[in-house]
Amino acid sequence: MTTSPPPGSVRPGGRTARVRDAVLKAASDALAEHGFHALDLTEIARAAGVGKTTVYRRWATPGALAADLLDDMAAQSLPRTHTGNIGDDLRANARLVVKTLTDPRQGPLFKALIAASLCNEQAATALHRFYAVRIEEWAGCATDAVERGELPAGTGPHRVIAAVSAPLYYAFLNTGESLDERAADRAAAAALAAARAGAL
Repeated sequence: MTTSPPPGSVRPGGRTARVRDAVLKAASDALAEHGFHALDLTEIARAAGVGKTTVYRRWATPGALAADLLDDMAAQSLPRTHTGNIGDDLRANARLVVKTLTDPRQGPLFKALIAASLCNEQAATALHRFYAVRIEEWAGCATDAVERGELPAGTGPHRVIAAVSAPLYYAFLNTGESLDERAADRAAAAALAAARAGAL
């Protein structure tokens, strides 16, 4: 017996792809401006210029739409750097996180998607996938560093990358501390020191 995939989870082509792109653009605009609590599928259909029935049939709920948007963001996110130096790679990672979180549009969008994940299981699962994709992409920096002898054997590459972004997201969501290149560089340096000490 086969089961249908979750709404919005199949990446389509042709006209269906154009509809999806238009709906996801409208959804990201609405989330960035008004937050998840105000995400309304009827309004999204109007803003995207597509039929309401199409949107409800394909996504069904605001949570499913937020989840599809997160999957799309993960698929389109930037690749990691390959500087040949773990310190430079971790700084690049941290600065990319800060650039994203402080962007006038991306910052509010991420807050809205994180809020969605707290009250919707589909969005929560998609957010976990998003971060897993990003950490997996950058974990190669630490794997390469272990092979070059820059980090001790047994270092967990995924833990290193998570250690870079964790204080930045903490500041973004909890303390409201300023996020800039200095904050990024401190986070990268702290993660690197912990990794070199064998703590990761």
